[in-house]
Parts: sequence; structure tokens; C-alpha cells
Amino acid sequence: MKTEIAEMVPANWPEVERIYLEGIETGLATFETQSPGWENWDAGHLHACRLVAKVDKQVVGWAALSAVSKRQVYKGVAEVSIYIKNDFRGKGLGKALFQELIIAAESEGFWTLQSSVFRENVATIALHKSMGFREIGYREKIAQLHGIWRDTVLLERRSKTAV
Repeated sequence: MKTEIAEMVPANWPEVERIYLEGIETGLATFETQSPGWENWDAGHLHACRLVAKVDKQVVGWAALSAVSKRQVYKGVAEVSIYIKNDFRGKGLGKALFQELIIAAESEGFWTLQSSVFRENVATIALHKSMGFREIGYREKIAQLHGIWRDTVLLERRSKTAV
């Protein structure tokens, strides 16, 4: 299986959205319950460091960054979103995509990447740890999904080069 990691372009949105909706359906990926639509998704994610993973020219995963704050002092800190199509999970695509995201983020001057992951999402937590993230804490009952309070694990990766 030959994987290509490429810059995400607006034309990728239909495939990116389908993968995002698969993640929503798992109940393990996000507090969102529906697609935000392109305009809101685009406004909520940084324009730098948007990537897609392709197999046979088909988008099978995506990764993007969101600003954690509008304050200038946090310009080098971003939150990671990474999603892999159901049929392609567990095949190393997440790791390949994440590696390229980290390289892109560091080249853009990001010194800290962070994620907030549902405690039950052990595969995503393991992926983050394999990419050099460490658990820095958790948020107990931070929000509800379908009427159930959920905890999230906070993970952080500090760059050794973009400091």
C-alpha cells in the first residue's frame, strides 16, 4: 500500500468531511455531533499544516492544526486534529500522517502541539505517545456527549527544534 501525504486543498473537503463524520459516529473522536461545514471548519483551523493521506489517489486520512489562543504569546502552540478512514485504521497511516504534520508544524515555528483525547480512545492516545507526546493531565467531566459526561486526557509534545 503506497501512501502519499499531500497538502490539503479545499477540493479535498468532501472526502475530509466523510472521514470526519466517521470519527463523529465512533463517539470517541470529538464532542461534535455533526459536520461544521467547510466554512466553519476552514475558519477554525490554521491554514498552515493541513495535510491529507492518500492511497491510490483516494483521501483516507487528514490532519490539521487549530490555534489554542489568539494571544501573540501562544502563536507557537496548536491543537492537533487527526482522523483516519475506518477501513484504513491500524495500518500505519496515522503515524505517517502525524510524522509529516510534526515536520510541517516545526517548519512553521510551532514549539508545542497539544491534544485533548477522550480517555476511552486508547488507540489515539497510544498514537500520540508513539509520536513523542506525553500525558500532562486530564479533564474530568469536561463536557457532555449525548447526555453523558466525558473525561479527556491532555497530551503535549514540545519541539526540540522549534524553540
